[in-house]
Amino acid sequence: MALLNRVLQRVPRRAPMLVEEQRMTIIEHLEALRRALIVALIAWAIATVVSFFISGRVIGWLIDRAGIGHAIYLQPAGGVLLELKVALYIGVIIAAPVVIQQVWWFVSPGLHPQERRFILPLIVATVFFFAIGVAVALFALPLYLHVLNSFSPPNTSYLADISALVSFVLLMVIGFGCVFELPIVLFVLGMLRIISSKWLHKNRVYWFLGLGLLANFLTPGTDPVTPLIMFIPLYFFYEATALVLKLAGR
Repeated sequence: MALLNRVLQRVPRRAPMLVEEQRMTIIEHLEALRRALIVALIAWAIATVVSFFISGRVIGWLIDRAGIGHAIYLQPAGGVLLELKVALYIGVIIAAPVVIQQVWWFVSPGLHPQERRFILPLIVATVFFFAIGVAVALFALPLYLHVLNSFSPPNTSYLADISALVSFVLLMVIGFGCVFELPIVLFVLGMLRIISSKWLHKNRVYWFLGLGLLANFLTPGTDPVTPLIMFIPLYFFYEATALVLKLAGR
């Protein structure tokens, strides 16, 4: 509730800035949004076409990485459709830097001049942390499958449907990528004065426990070491973000 009150208190403070920046009309905002969407879609389309030529190798790599040895598809055209599906997913990942840049470019008119200087570093940092999340997701893939299959009923075995496997990997990649955006979210909230480094230090214990529970949930395993793969970087990002906000006077 305290954090929500801070958010609500922040809105009136920024209202004068929004009034001053009415130079951009609604039509201009819509034009900017259309431009951002067109650029993002073009980047995705180009990345998808390029990715189609390597999608078969990516599928083979995922099968090897998952440790299942062999996978099946259930439709006559399933193989070609699967390569197209994988190409679309890879296209999203490859085009992510352009999409992220367009998102920050679109919201930049609503920021103070001193806040806009962080746009380029935030674009780079957003891409960087998302890439770390993707890498951790692919690293944890065999562990996920092993743990999930360990709960299967007796006298059953896992016959891998490659389409379902690709969808599962996509869910992991997006989930881990979003979770690893934690420092970006905290930094932006800090620069908007919704939270502060003092608040982060004061609630360090709760964040420590919460990130520990999140790491255990996202990296299942019977040993106590595996969750540390996610917990250590997440908590390091938390402390580093608090330090950066403190150095920035927030």
